[in-house]
Amino acid sequence: MAESAPLLRSPAGSWGNPRFRFWFFAGLDAFVVVSALAAALVVFWIYEDANRRTYTALGYGWLPVILWCGGVLATLRYCPRFLFRPWRWWLAGAGAVVLVIGILTYFHPDYGALRTASMGGRWGQAIVGESAWLGALKLLGVALVIPLIVYPYSISRAYWVALFNTGKGIWFVLALLALGAQWAARKVAAGVRRLAHILAQRETRPRWLTAVVEWRPRRRAVPVAAAVEVMEKPAAVKAAPAVPVTPPAVAPANLSPVAVKGSQWQLPPMELLAPAESRQRDDRPLKQMAVNIEKALADHGVSVEVADIKAGPRIVRFGLMPGWMEKRGRDKGDGMAASERRRVQVGSILAREKDLALAISAPSLRFEPVPGEALLGLELPTPTPSKVTMREVMEAQDFRKIVGKGGLPIALGADAGGEAVAMDLAALPHVMIAGATGSGKSVCINSIIASFLMTKPPDQLRMLMVDPKQVELTPFNGIPHLVLPVVTDVDEVSPMLKGLVREMNRRYKQMSEINTRNIAGYNAKAKEPIPYIVLIVDELADLMMVGGAEVEHSLVRLAQMGRASGIHLVLATQRPSKEVVTGLLKANVPAKVAFAVATQVNARVILDAVGAEKLLGKGDMLLANNDSPQPRRVQGTLVFDEEIEQLVDFWLEQKGPPLPAINLEEFDGADGDDADAGGLDEETLEKARELALRNPHLSSSLLERRLKIGGSRAGQILEELEEEGLVIPR
Repeated sequence: MAESAPLLRSPAGSWGNPRFRFWFFAGLDAFVVVSALAAALVVFWIYEDANRRTYTALGYGWLPVILWCGGVLATLRYCPRFLFRPWRWWLAGAGAVVLVIGILTYFHPDYGALRTASMGGRWGQAIVGESAWLGALKLLGVALVIPLIVYPYSISRAYWVALFNTGKGIWFVLALLALGAQWAARKVAAGVRRLAHILAQRETRPRWLTAVVEWRPRRRAVPVAAAVEVMEKPAAVKAAPAVPVTPPAVAPANLSPVAVKGSQWQLPPMELLAPAESRQRDDRPLKQMAVNIEKALADHGVSVEVADIKAGPRIVRFGLMPGWMEKRGRDKGDGMAASERRRVQVGSILAREKDLALAISAPSLRFEPVPGEALLGLELPTPTPSKVTMREVMEAQDFRKIVGKGGLPIALGADAGGEAVAMDLAALPHVMIAGATGSGKSVCINSIIASFLMTKPPDQLRMLMVDPKQVELTPFNGIPHLVLPVVTDVDEVSPMLKGLVREMNRRYKQMSEINTRNIAGYNAKAKEPIPYIVLIVDELADLMMVGGAEVEHSLVRLAQMGRASGIHLVLATQRPSKEVVTGLLKANVPAKVAFAVATQVNARVILDAVGAEKLLGKGDMLLANNDSPQPRRVQGTLVFDEEIEQLVDFWLEQKGPPLPAINLEEFDGADGDDADAGGLDEETLEKARELALRNPHLSSSLLERRLKIGGSRAGQILEELEEEGLVIPR
C-alpha cells in the first residue's frame, strides 16, 4: 500500500510550486501599489500645490494613461513575451490615449481647477494647440492612423477606395453644377431673345407691355393698318403641331359690328376670333398605320381589313371590316371534310386590344361601332394633331342653321372625321359636363359662353353664372347678358335657384294667359318678348356639398320644367360621383359631355358607359345626347384668353337700350311650390311633429334626410319643435 502524501508541505516545497510563487509576487505587487498610492495621497494631502499641478496636468486624462501604463507594467511583470509580439496593439493603445486626451480638451467644467485647463489638462491643450480647427484635424489624423497601425493592409486598401469614391462624387457634383449652369444660361438667352422679339413687334406685344414700353395709357383699340397687316399674316395665329398653343393676334376693336334683326343691340364681328387653321393631310403615314393594324391582328389569328380612314384634328378613325375564316366541318362519308366560311367575331377583335396597342406602339386606342355602317371603328391619336378654333366651327353650315332658326348655338368642336360639331342648347335642353383637372372642361365652358356672346344680344339671352373657384367665370362680370354678377359664394346659390324657379313659374303663368306652349310661341304673340335664361355652374360638387337637398330639388325642378319656359342648364363638375351627379338629376339632363376621367366608375356615372377613362385630355371628349345612341368622339374648340377679353370689352363698351329686370329675390306667396322660400309651411311642420313624436331626440340631419330640406330650414324647424316641447334639447 502506497504511502499517502503529506497534507502540509514544507516551505521549501511550497516555494518550488509555480502557482505559489505567482500568488506570492502578485500579493507583493499589490502591496507595493497600495503603499505607493497611499504615499501619493498623503503627499497630495500635505502639499496642496503638488496636488493641483498633478491634477491639472492631465485632468480626466489620467484615467486612460493609468490604464495603459498599468497594462504595460503588468504585461512586463508577468508575461514579457506579450509585450513585443503584438507591438501594434500597444502603439494603437497609446494613440487611443492621445485621442481621448485631445477630445477631453474641448470640454471645460463650469467651476474648479479644470475650468481654465479643460478636462484634458495642460498636456491635452499642448496636443490640440491654440487653434481648435487645427487640433481637430490632428485628432482626425490620429483616428485614421490607429486602424492603419493595427490592420495596415486591409485598412489602407479601404482608405484608397473611399478616397477614390469621394473624388468620383465631387466630380459628379461639379458636372451637375456645370450642366445646370449651362441650362440656366440657355434659358436666360432664350428669354432675352423672346423679350427682344416681343418688344420689336408691336402687333404681337401684349397691351400692358405696350403701355409700359411706350409710356402711355392702355388702349383697347388697335390701328386699322396694324390690324390689316396682322390679318394678312395668318402664320401669327397658326401654331405648328406638338408646339404649345399660341394666342391669336390682337384683332381690331373698331371693325363694323353685326346688326340683329328686331334688336337695338349689335353683335361682335367674326374678325374678333382667330382664323381657322389650314390642315394639310398626309395619307402616307395613315396608310402605313392601316397596314400595321392589319398585320398586327393577323399575327394573332384575326383577319380584318381597313376599309375606311377618317382623320380628325387629334384622332384618326380606322374602319375595320371583319374578315373571313375557314371552319372545317364533319366528314360526310366520302372522305372529304366540308368547310364553312364564317365572319370573324367582333369579340375576338376586342379581345386583342392590348396586343394591338403593344404591336403598333399606340399610347391610347378605343373601339367603337361606326353608326350606319358595318364597320368597327378603331380610334388612334393622329400623328399630325391640330387645333379646332371657334371661328372654324362658327363658320360651318350646321352652326349657321341653328343661328338662322333662332336657337342657342354652341360651337362644341370637330368629330373624328374632322366635321364641325354644333348643338342647339334649346333643343338639348340641358348639358352635364364632367372631367378631371386639365382635361378641357373650363375651356369648353368658355367656348359655350363665347358662342352665346357672338350670336345672342342681351335682350334675347340672359345668363346666370356660378363660379365657386372664383377664377374661371369672374372675367365675364359686367357684360349686359348677366342677370346678376357672377355668384362666387356658395351660400347665395340656393336663394338664387329658388328665385329662378319662381321666374319659371311666372313665365308659365304668362304663357297660359295667351294660350302658348313654349317660349317661341309666346315671343311670336306677345308684345314684349322674354329672353332665354341659361344657368352656368362651373363646379357642381361644391353646391351639392353645401346646399344638399335644397340645391338638388331646385336643379331637378328647373331641369324638368325649364325647357318650355326658356330656362336651360349647363352644369359642370370635375368629380362625377353618385353623390354629385344624382340619379334624378342625371335622368333630367339628357345631353352629357365627358372629358378625360380617372376611372371607369366615373365614366359610368356620367355616361352610363366606359370609354372616358381612355381619352387623351386637352379637349378630347365623348358627347352623348338623344341624337346618337353611342357616345361620339369630339375634339373641343380652343378659345383663347385674348378672344374672351375682346368679347368682354366689346360688350362693356356697347351702350344699348335698358333691359327688362328679372327679379330673383322677391317672394310671391301665391306660388305654392316656393313656400319654402319664406316662412315655415304648416305641412312640413306637421310632418316634423310626427317625426318628433316617434323620436324625442330628433336631429337636424334626420330632418334633412326625411323631409328633403336644407340645413338652415331644418334648424328653424328644430327650434320650433323645441319651443313646443316635442324635442328634448341637446
